[in-house]
Amino acid sequence: MLKGIDAKLSADLVYLMMQMGHGDEIAIVDANFPAQSTALETVSGELVDLPAMDAPTLIEAMISHFPLDEFYDFAAWRMEIDGAPTEMGEVHSQVFALLENAKPEGAKLGSLERQTFYQQAKNCFAVVRVGEMRPFGCFILRKGVIF
Repeated sequence: MLKGIDAKLSADLVYLMMQMGHGDEIAIVDANFPAQSTALETVSGELVDLPAMDAPTLIEAMISHFPLDEFYDFAAWRMEIDGAPTEMGEVHSQVFALLENAKPEGAKLGSLERQTFYQQAKNCFAVVRVGEMRPFGCFILRKGVIF
């Protein structure tokens, strides 16, 4: 154990977050996402499994240590609901409320169509699968800088 690090964050996840650099992305995906096969195509090839946690709980713990980006087009994305791209599910609203409070001024939050999300997740640094059971409960966060 270390002081000041949220106990919800596993050692594997903290290690991956520390390895990431500015502009690297991490996918936080729901229980139905093809996480293992996607993770194998990421930069690190790593999948972190946290099945006892939902997406908002994990993301809230992460953003207390993880700076969100403000230099690129978006700081984070959600997976769009099939056939209803502008509709926000409950999980989307919960996570975006957390991210709105954590993102730097001027940073934007976006959405990606499901197949586009799958492709972008393969370009991430790593994948974290949570036990989120609500549909389309998948997100990508882009790491920023600390100065």
